[in-house]
Amino acid sequence: MPDLSTLLLFSAASLALTATPGPDMLLIASRSVSQGKLAGLLTYAGIAAGCYCHALMVAFGLAQLFLLVPAAFDIVRFAGAAYLLYLAWQTLRSKPDNSAAVAAPRKRKRRIFSEGLITNLLNPKMALFMLALFPQFLKPEAGSVVMQTMVLVTILNVIGLLVNGVVIIASGTLRQRLSKGGSFGRWPQYLLAGVFTGLAVRLAFSGRN
Repeated sequence: MPDLSTLLLFSAASLALTATPGPDMLLIASRSVSQGKLAGLLTYAGIAAGCYCHALMVAFGLAQLFLLVPAAFDIVRFAGAAYLLYLAWQTLRSKPDNSAAVAAPRKRKRRIFSEGLITNLLNPKMALFMLALFPQFLKPEAGSVVMQTMVLVTILNVIGLLVNGVVIIASGTLRQRLSKGGSFGRWPQYLLAGVFTGLAVRLAFSGRN
């Protein structure tokens, strides 16, 4: 178990990192605006679950594969970009739905969660990010490295929930105010599809740095 000073330092680093606007925050915000607060929360839950998977890859040394075999990084990167483009296409094809996710069937809620999860898992840069950050706070003499990694990623996810919770509430509130004017039409779909497309382009043309 990491000592208190290590946990506090990691918490401060996590707060600085999660408070910096990035692709995950953009996706969560667009989901919340287009489909409501619960959709944003489910998206974050999927992303957080993906973080646990990436953290386990770091703990067991699997994330180093992306450094040792550049082709593996590119395969996952392009698969992630293709998946995001698929989500954009599916979003544009779907019928306008102005109802919030809270009123949606369980199947749709699972889909929102799984899309957040898969989007995170198919982003190899997340694994490299954790591979660069976590070892700085892991101490072999403090016990199981796997357990220390799970503690750190839990702290990261909890702080991420607090930060993105503010984003979800603000974006959901914006949705409620805009909805007072009547039907949204298709613009929420265009917004979400645009975000998916932008993230796909960013992932496809970004390097390992």
